[in-house]
Amino acid sequence: MSGELAERRIADDVYEAELQRLQIEFVKLQEWARATGARIVVLFEGRDAAGKGGAIKRITESLSPRVVHVAALPAPTERERGQWYFQRYVAALPARGEVTLFDRSWYNRAGVEKVMGFCTPDEHAQFLAQAPVFEQLLIDDGILLRKYWFSVSQREQLRRFRKRRNDPLRRWKLSPMDLEAVNRWEDYSRARDEMMAHTDVAASPWYVVEAEIKKHARLNMMAHLLSTIPYSEVALPPLELPDRPVVTGDYQRPDRGSYHYVPDYAATLVSEA
Repeated sequence: MSGELAERRIADDVYEAELQRLQIEFVKLQEWARATGARIVVLFEGRDAAGKGGAIKRITESLSPRVVHVAALPAPTERERGQWYFQRYVAALPARGEVTLFDRSWYNRAGVEKVMGFCTPDEHAQFLAQAPVFEQLLIDDGILLRKYWFSVSQREQLRRFRKRRNDPLRRWKLSPMDLEAVNRWEDYSRARDEMMAHTDVAASPWYVVEAEIKKHARLNMMAHLLSTIPYSEVALPPLELPDRPVVTGDYQRPDRGSYHYVPDYAATLVSEA
């Protein structure tokens, strides 16, 4: 990495401060959606290890899982393979006052399914024709749809894969399919280009996130998403807490020996000094 690029990296304290500001805005967006009944769908697509999951994690950290849902669908079952392709994704769409973040979406057919031969050429062609129509139906029904493609270089992707391989907390993220993606870089590039040519339309455009630097990508994507939705802060009712708990005097707590307490493991880690 060049020194020039390193100098362009945002300082950690600036990043944390801006991330918190954006997360507060997402709380406002959440409350606005609940109050107005808005339905929001956000698609996170891109190459493996491009940073989609990290962006989703930062968005949802302080949000209610009852309002903001993450849809990360597994491989389709035998029954689902016999359904209309979009059917299982429809089941994950938000109801009134909800937000759904798709960690990969129906665009699996334009990417991994196309490249790995999990769908036929006719199924792929049909998808490219139907996807804009499907998305237009969602938009016509009032859903706010946003599509983000996280772009990362081949060199950076490989660096992240190697880091995952050596990290016991992230080793599970590295699959044989990821390793195959390294060898099929150009195939994935062609599939992406064809997908963009057919589905980057005025009604539901693709927004490309430069994801070479993860922290920059997160802030850029989060700020952009907020800028595209006309939310406003919702006035919440005031909450008053009593100065002290109300005690009636007639409650007797059972003996502590009546309960099964978790051992104080943390105490064993406290330095005696």
